[in-house]
Amino acid sequence: MDALQAWLPQAEGLLPKWLLFVSIVSMGNSVQSYSTLAFTSRVYNPTPIDPPPTTPKHVTALSSRTFGTWTFLTAMIRFYAAYNINDPAFYQLAMWSYAVAWGHFMSEWWVFGTTRWGKPLAGPIIVANTSLIWMWLQWGFYVKA
Repeated sequence: MDALQAWLPQAEGLLPKWLLFVSIVSMGNSVQSYSTLAFTSRVYNPTPIDPPPTTPKHVTALSSRTFGTWTFLTAMIRFYAAYNINDPAFYQLAMWSYAVAWGHFMSEWWVFGTTRWGKPLAGPIIVANTSLIWMWLQWGFYVKA
């Protein structure tokens, strides 16, 4: 267990570990975005068909890879923020990555109608909301003036 502890962010509190966890999950999501349309098409499925059609209307191989690239970029931002949590630039970038993710998913739901509320959308929305609020509340603890 000590070997694992050595690899975890050394800053106090759970937030750095959470950022690392979300980063690792996002890296896995990026890999699946390149390898299959199945999971991405579950998110961008505006109809109640579950599982979604085999030829999804809103997800193409290109859009899935683009989503995977974007997700990998945000994973790297959060990874660096996990290990540099006291650096205001990394902290702000991580917060912005969650704000952009929240804005993206909410606009796809409320504005563009390419998704609907359900398990596939709930995960990213809950993670973005929780992380953004948590980071905002903990700013003074991690980032010293």
